[in-house]
Amino acid sequence: MTTYLYCTPEWLAECAERGQDNPKLVKALEKLNISMAFRVKADPALGIDQDILFAAFGGEGKLEKLAFISETEAQEKAEIILAASPQQWTKLLRKESMFGGDVMSRKITVEKGSITNVIRVAPYSGTFVDALTQVDLKFPDELSPEELEQYRDCINEFRLELGV
Repeated sequence: MTTYLYCTPEWLAECAERGQDNPKLVKALEKLNISMAFRVKADPALGIDQDILFAAFGGEGKLEKLAFISETEAQEKAEIILAASPQQWTKLLRKESMFGGDVMSRKITVEKGSITNVIRVAPYSGTFVDALTQVDLKFPDELSPEELEQYRDCINEFRLELGV
């Protein structure tokens, strides 16, 4: 099985493809209309020198976009923008924490949108986490110092290529 690095285009692309091919996920998300951006806050110690934003846009079980986006696109198109440290997103994706509790305790902050809309999508959070963890993931805190430098280079390269 291929292992994907967290917070890379390959990870998001593979999750998007698998999500569209997974009838269970499509059914579970069919009532969700989503236009959310997720900010991974900068943490140079983890190879993330600047904030990174990725988005999930879609509805009725169809994911129209799961990709990295610019700050401008996030502000223009996302109804909700959530932000957290890489460590907090990692805990959520490892299923070591719960989305609702993380939002209520402000470990995940609402930068744009209303708390009411965030609460509206909260019941789908477990399914969305499942969609993002259909692949074997390796997180920055699991990388050797050499791998971490390669990861930093990878992030800087795709950010430049994608304009994000």
